[in-house]
Amino acid sequence: MSLATANSDPTILSDLTDLTAEAVAAADALLAQARQSVRARVSADGKVSPALLEQDQFAAHGLAWLATYVEALRQLHAYAHRMNAEGRFGELETLLVQAAFGEYLWQMYGGIPMSQGEIVRPQDMGLSQDDQRQLMVPAVQTLCERGNTAQVRARISAIIAETAGAATYGDCGLDETLGTIRDQMRRFSDEQVAPFAHQWHLKNEYIPLTVLAQMAELGVFGLTIPEEFGGLGLGKESMCVVSEEFSRGYIGVGSLGTRSEIAAELILGGGTDAQKAYWLPKIASGEILPTAVFTEPNTGSDLASLSTRARLEGETYKVTGNKTWITHAARADMMTLLCRTSDTPGYKGLSMLLAEKPRGDDSEPFPVEGMDGSEIEVLGYRGMKEFEIGFDNFEVKKENLLGGVEGQGFKQLMQTFESARIQTAARAIGVAQSALDLGLRYAQERIQFGKPIMSFPRVSGKIAAMAIELMVARQLTYFAAREKDEGRRCDLEAGMAKLLAARVAWAAADNALQIHGGNGFALEYPISRVMNDARILNIFEGAAEIQAQVIARRVLDTSN
Repeated sequence: MSLATANSDPTILSDLTDLTAEAVAAADALLAQARQSVRARVSADGKVSPALLEQDQFAAHGLAWLATYVEALRQLHAYAHRMNAEGRFGELETLLVQAAFGEYLWQMYGGIPMSQGEIVRPQDMGLSQDDQRQLMVPAVQTLCERGNTAQVRARISAIIAETAGAATYGDCGLDETLGTIRDQMRRFSDEQVAPFAHQWHLKNEYIPLTVLAQMAELGVFGLTIPEEFGGLGLGKESMCVVSEEFSRGYIGVGSLGTRSEIAAELILGGGTDAQKAYWLPKIASGEILPTAVFTEPNTGSDLASLSTRARLEGETYKVTGNKTWITHAARADMMTLLCRTSDTPGYKGLSMLLAEKPRGDDSEPFPVEGMDGSEIEVLGYRGMKEFEIGFDNFEVKKENLLGGVEGQGFKQLMQTFESARIQTAARAIGVAQSALDLGLRYAQERIQFGKPIMSFPRVSGKIAAMAIELMVARQLTYFAAREKDEGRRCDLEAGMAKLLAARVAWAAADNALQIHGGNGFALEYPISRVMNDARILNIFEGAAEIQAQVIARRVLDTSN
């Protein structure tokens, strides 16, 4: 259904893209006012003060969330405009867009949830009632009053119920090539992952190597590696689609490609020609499984305080120290190991080593001299296992210093953060989609008081809410990926995508479990796993609080 024919349906707003364009302009004006207000509160001598920014963190993080909402709506408007021009803007797509605008604009007025117990309101950012009049334009009022009504949500859930089992609920705007990739990866996930994921989780088993071999055959590990190095040479948007579909089946499978993605990006961005020629084809083929070894027990996100030391003795580095939360460490063949190679304090003393190791298993995780470790038992995000690792004169060849120059490790790592956060946002979308699938199926099958619980508005409304936010998160994430593919700086957009998608995944899992009622609390139901898997997304690749801090700094930077 096009906008031109939508007027006969009272739930659909006519001239929607005109309304959304005006609403984005109004939201931009409010954001500009909020930026000015917060900047005045956290500045000293005309510059943003790190101490004041930390002291007024609630306001700063509120600004980050407001900026994220504005960018999300901007990309949703761009999506609607593009889809309408292509004749692909159907009834469901129209309803999802107007409902998202209605909901997010209302939250800008009344309060944006930064977490379950933290609601940031305009006054927290120093905005007055007069400042909030920036949003009091006819388009915003129309979208708030009519965009996300009970009738709209009921229609959304009805359409979703009719199309249960679809790849996504609503055309996401992918081109034909990406749509074909989605279909292929979804078939694999449906056949080789989803039927077994819950048992892998309950038994805390590794994802079978046969699955990894099949993923390698599909080209997953070399998806974005250039063809000259044996990869497929595709872009980050394709990586989003693949990560979504695999994470929809099981987040562990969706995350297997992350390790290869990070390692390849490190080597492409900072490696020597010899390192690229040696490592990239092996990563692309799946012959080498890499893992990222960055975090230490007492540092978390404070990478400047890393203490693991690598001392050069002749042609060999001797590594000593401790690392934690290392995913897939035992079965990995190579570690991208961030460590200190000089006495220079802070970031400048850090280097990245491409540390080879033999593959281990449950009986002997680390069969190599100078390295030992133990598994960290976790609630979710299983299938690869997490480890604490200790190094005691563990040997790494000098030629495996990334780039061949010491002191470049932090800079090299920073170059990967855009891709890593886009990829994490895509995994979050996959987990949210899994929650929606499970919630929808249960709501249709569960009979109470003589009818499926899907017929109750508080249940069907939850289904609609999941679909609405999934569309928002997808468009923001795809936009960040396209920016990366075009070679433009997108650390801000990537961070926003990760911040929002992680919250969307947690909300979707929580809603889906609520739909299951008491059964959702039983380990035998897959939603219990999805709930645990969703929880980590607000923590890794930059906890939500750290992510908001980074976004706030960029938003407050007048040069951005």
